[in-house]
Formats: sequence, C-alpha cells, structure tokens
Amino acid sequence: MEEIQLEVTLRKEVGRSKARALRRANMIPAVVYGEKLNFPVNVNKSQFQKAIGSRSAENVIMNLKLIDEASKIKKPKEHSVIIKDIQYDPVFGSILHVDFNEISLTKELVVKVPLVAKGDPVGVKQDGGVLQHQVWELEIKCLPKNLPKNLEADVTNLKIGDSIHLRDLKLPEGVTALQDQDMVVLSVVPPTKVEAAPVAEEVAVASEEVKEEPEVIKEKKKEEEEAAPEAKEKAKEKTKE
Repeated sequence: MEEIQLEVTLRKEVGRSKARALRRANMIPAVVYGEKLNFPVNVNKSQFQKAIGSRSAENVIMNLKLIDEASKIKKPKEHSVIIKDIQYDPVFGSILHVDFNEISLTKELVVKVPLVAKGDPVGVKQDGGVLQHQVWELEIKCLPKNLPKNLEADVTNLKIGDSIHLRDLKLPEGVTALQDQDMVVLSVVPPTKVEAAPVAEEVAVASEEVKEEPEVIKEKKKEEEEAAPEAKEKAKEKTKE
C-alpha cells in the first residue's frame, strides 16, 4: 500500500483555547500514540486534506515527518502511523482533531476494511430480487504494506436464494480474514410482496358499524318504551285527583 508523506510540527501548548486558535490558523490539533510514546502535534489542514485526497480516512498509512522547531536537530524524525480517528464538527463538517497510532512496518495489523459488492446480480436484474449485505466490513490481519483499501465480492452470478460466504472471497496476498469462514456476507433474496388492503370491504364494514346503534342506546330506548304506558296511567290518576 502507498505510504503518504506528511509533515507535522511538535505542539508545545495544549488546551481548548489553544486548539481553537490553531483551527483559526488553518491547522489541525492532533496526537500521535504508540507503545512508548504519546505527543501532540500540529497538522496543516490544507496539506492533510490534499494528502488524504479522495481516499477513505480509515486505515490510511502515513509517514509523519516530525519537525521540532525548538530543537537544534534539523533532520525530522519519522514515524509510520495509521489514522485511527478523525473528529468532525457536527454542524459544519470541518476537521476538529486527528488521532494517529504509530505502527511497525514489519508487524501485522488487525483492522477492519469495507466489503464492496461488484456487479449486478442475475437474480436482481432478471427476477426482481434484492441484494442484501449481511456484512459491511470485515476484520483482517496483514502487514501494513498489504493493507487493502477494501475487499471485493463478485455478485454477478448470484440468483435468488444464492449466497456468498466469507470462505468464497478471494483475498489479496498476505491478507487473512479473522471471522467465521462459514459466515454469509452477501445474498440475493426474493422481492418483498406488499399486499394491498381490501379498502372497499373495510369501508363497507365501517358503514354498517356506523348504522348499528350501540347496545347501550338500544337498551335505553327499550326501557323508555316499556315505561311509557305506566307513566301515562300515573298522569291520568293525578289529573282525576
């Protein structure tokens, strides 16, 4: 994998106010972590974005050239690092902070990479099936030089009911997948059928329900009808008196 070159300067002052001032000056506050080191640095925002380009920021390997402006030693120290995290402003989307992890180019890394489906499945084009991603990224182990941008799966010949398992993937040389080899990663399933509700029938039933009087009202009317003759008799007796 291509190693990206990037110059950074050692950051002497830390804190929120200092970080805000750096961002206003087109710099990004960052930290380099390692087994035996942990130090803050300044990264030029324009250079960083140019170095990354259109690449996904995850799993990008960089050769940081650390410049200590206060040191008498002019030759920069070099650190091979991987970008582990980038914090973005939730409103404007600008980069707020970057975390680098120092790595050894001779030791294997354990990272997650995206799984990309290549091609148009037969079961989707001809039979209206749906391609499902059971897995969107895979955990792999490899040397930094063998780190792929992503892993690809050819789904062109998949029919409805067909699946691709992890064991079916052709991994790049020097790359090992760490998950269950029998795990299904992609499949084509039948289209989902949506049954139309019997609207006309439901409306008819609702109309009948509206016409039907509630039981309470029926009972009340019945009681009033039965009590009517008796009320009339009592009224006549009062009149005679």
